[in-house]
Amino acid sequence: MIELRDLCKTYVLQGQRKTVADHINMVFPPRRSVALLGRNGAGKSTLLRMIAGTEHPTSGDITSEGSISWPVGFAGSFHPDLSGAQNVRFVARIYGVDTDELVEYVRDFAELGDQFFLPFRTYSSGMRARLAFGTSMGIHFDTYLIDEVTSVGDTAFREKSKVVLNARLKHSGAIVVTHSPPLLRSMCDCAAVLEDGKLVFMEDLEEAISLHQKNMALSTTAP
Repeated sequence: MIELRDLCKTYVLQGQRKTVADHINMVFPPRRSVALLGRNGAGKSTLLRMIAGTEHPTSGDITSEGSISWPVGFAGSFHPDLSGAQNVRFVARIYGVDTDELVEYVRDFAELGDQFFLPFRTYSSGMRARLAFGTSMGIHFDTYLIDEVTSVGDTAFREKSKVVLNARLKHSGAIVVTHSPPLLRSMCDCAAVLEDGKLVFMEDLEEAISLHQKNMALSTTAP
């Protein structure tokens, strides 16, 4: 269970204030896969980072029961001068899991070969995403935060990623951001729609997708 209480987040960009969370009060139910829908720039990724604890709200609180992943596939916290293996060991220590087991899991999953033992700064964007996704999947969380991660890699890697992720979601909840309605339908059973800083939870996924599409249409026709 993740609860947002009077959550606010406002940026100042080029002298203009932009509010992506406007006194949000909502509970993400446990062991449910919730689609997080919203226009580009609505604040979906910002909301995930606040739930993960990697970004602070302007005001309000986020409380939770159980463990929450960082946004799955996010590689921003890896140290550039450490190897992939060393970064994975560091993550394992932070989350209190067996270091050797996690390293072996990620080494096998990410398919980086000898590059796994070279500095992270030498990795391509695709290699970074493989390492990050493998690390995320190697730790069992009560709730996974997922932000467009299954678009990473070639077809075979994407399929492998989906299989592993679906296996995790049999026992865990998730908050999922993706622009692919088929993927949402395959992974999620309810949704929350973020629009103009307001977040609305909806049990009916199809109804939520329809509302999101209406919001998208209105944004393209607005003067």
